[in-house]
Amino acid sequence: MRSRHLPTPAPDSTHANEPVRAADRSDHTDAPRVTPPSVDSAPSRPTRPAERADAASPLAPHGRERRHLLSCMAWAGTGMLWTIRAGIPTSMLIESAHAAEADPNAFSFVQISDSHIGFSKEPNLDPTSTLEQAIDAIKAAPRKPAFMIHTGDISHLSKPGELDTAEQIIRSAGLDVHYVPGEHDVLVDDGQTYLDRFAPKAPHGWYSFDQNGVHFIGLVNVMNLKSGGLGLLGDAQLDWLRRDLETRTSSTPIVVFAHIPLWTVYPDWGWGTDDGAQALGYLKRFGSVTVLNGHIHQVAQKVEGSMRFYTAMSTAFPQPAPGTAPSPGPMKVPADQLRSLLGIRSIEYVPGNATLAVVDTRLSTL
Repeated sequence: MRSRHLPTPAPDSTHANEPVRAADRSDHTDAPRVTPPSVDSAPSRPTRPAERADAASPLAPHGRERRHLLSCMAWAGTGMLWTIRAGIPTSMLIESAHAAEADPNAFSFVQISDSHIGFSKEPNLDPTSTLEQAIDAIKAAPRKPAFMIHTGDISHLSKPGELDTAEQIIRSAGLDVHYVPGEHDVLVDDGQTYLDRFAPKAPHGWYSFDQNGVHFIGLVNVMNLKSGGLGLLGDAQLDWLRRDLETRTSSTPIVVFAHIPLWTVYPDWGWGTDDGAQALGYLKRFGSVTVLNGHIHQVAQKVEGSMRFYTAMSTAFPQPAPGTAPSPGPMKVPADQLRSLLGIRSIEYVPGNATLAVVDTRLSTL
């Protein structure tokens, strides 16, 4: 796939790739709020006349009714390129990674999520193609990332053939990959097939590693998951996490990644982790904590003290915004609009400046 570089819009632009700065948004608080999925418009920006047709969309009314649900939530991307600069993890467009300032301590990594290889229903009969498109975008990045993380649901039914296909596509990026499982990856044999393949050095699936002074922690919160129930870390994993963090100084940047959000997004749909607050309690003393999750197939953002929370969108299919449907699950959209609901979100933080610059780019435009 040919990569094209996206222009940086002017501050007063209403282009679909407009940066939305947190300091300029009256809704950027810790109070929950949701921006609904929208096919033709980017979130959190003025609506152009050409986009007012969205008001007739079945997706639009849900957002107007439930804007109080999630803080800084937006429909965005299948792949996010993260850059660590001055110890601060920030996300940015894969294609504009070359714009990062040269820094000997800087590095980038990629997050993808919810590939669901083996899924074969509407709205995506061929999730391998959208995964391939996301990987192609990563390969086209002008600067090679240090590694990739996959935040779970690699497969749809835990079948060896599904895992084979996903692994082959992801491996083509030529990067080291760090995985955590989703509930769809551990449907059989208590997840042993997943563990043997993707976590051979981590007998329980959780682990940590360091990169250029940043401490990464992969957690598992999908074992013994009940339908519609919250994720669970369990006492053994929490004790391991406490001990893993004990030797780290509070100035150590921390990046935590797991499948189900560690913060409570929408408990009625199981979008949260039952004992996540205990894990987050261990992290509060650190000055820079970034928590990356998947599962809900849409990008949600939340800032709480020194902790920044981000969920990634699926490379397979969208799900409805919280509470806007009877239950979660694949959200049917017209085939020619699917890639308009998949895209890339850029978030850049400049050390010393608390303003977050957010740019959304639809996968269909790449």
